[in-house]
Amino acid sequence: MKHMNPLMRDNHSPKKFITMGEIMLRLSPPNYAKIRMANNFDASYGGSEANIALALANLGVDSTFFSVVPNNSLGKSAVRMLRSNDVHCTPMILSTPEETPTHRLGTYYLETGYGIRPSKVIYDRKHSALTEYDFSKVDLDALLEGFDWLHLSGITPALAPNCRQFTLDMLKAAHAKGLTVSFDGNFRSTLWTWEEARDFCTECLPYVNILLGIEPYHLWKDENDHSQGDWKDGVPMQPSYEQQDEIFQHFIAKYPNLQCIARHVRYAHSGSENSLKAYMWYQGHTFESKLFTFNILDRVGGGDAFASGLIYAYMYGYKPMDLINFAVASSVIKHTIHGDANITDDVKSIRNLANMNYDIKR
Repeated sequence: MKHMNPLMRDNHSPKKFITMGEIMLRLSPPNYAKIRMANNFDASYGGSEANIALALANLGVDSTFFSVVPNNSLGKSAVRMLRSNDVHCTPMILSTPEETPTHRLGTYYLETGYGIRPSKVIYDRKHSALTEYDFSKVDLDALLEGFDWLHLSGITPALAPNCRQFTLDMLKAAHAKGLTVSFDGNFRSTLWTWEEARDFCTECLPYVNILLGIEPYHLWKDENDHSQGDWKDGVPMQPSYEQQDEIFQHFIAKYPNLQCIARHVRYAHSGSENSLKAYMWYQGHTFESKLFTFNILDRVGGGDAFASGLIYAYMYGYKPMDLINFAVASSVIKHTIHGDANITDDVKSIRNLANMNYDIKR
């Protein structure tokens, strides 16, 4: 008898998606407790690229995740979690102690904020298996064969020199094979400096088609005279439509390979209540989404849910306003779900939220 997944029987994914990054063990005190007072921790798994693979798989996209995890119970459990959410893990590498001497899975601790108290993250991910693996052993042409879409982020290259080189090699290989490439800069100040991030992520831009976020990248007014500054200098975190449109235009003028640029804008009223909207350049125009205000159950992964929502809607050919509203609605729904990833498996629920329809579904 041929074995198959009944949940994927009617799957008609328009694209085959692959991403690469680090999946980590997440430990969080329950009930909004502070780490220093915790007697126990809730355990789950997450990581930016893994979150996106998982979210897309739940929405029915043929989704694959590539990473390196130690061949022990923690690494196997991380793979098992992904597979339980219909993410293909065939290319995953379960490394030996000889291949990755420290032989560990990265970990992070999340202290969930409440009210005026913000959330806090403590990383424990140095010398993880992904950062110690020799990626020269990976056949990139074979790894990317048969896929239509590659997604990468600026978190993985920040982890170690081997990850940095492999990220760039992957981008170049995907570009050469004609894959659609999406990239999210995702700056993490605990992993590298602002200038290091800008230097590397700018190097990635010629190979990117779908850009998530407008930082960290150099967008010099004069490439030969950096003293004249960056076009993004002085632009506020919550820009006006005109300010955002101007930045998008400078990106497109310098990088005509970009087909779409999108970034979400957050308004933090408290640790428990936020508002979100987004701007997007697509098909020659800048679009502004609706503004959503909501209470937060778990903020981690909100940006990844925005990215997965945008990728999904782009794959399925949504009209521009539907595309950007679906992306923001995906992020909003994620804020109501515990864990790193948006495990929503009902596209209609996201579309209803995008249309600001909050009625009970019977």
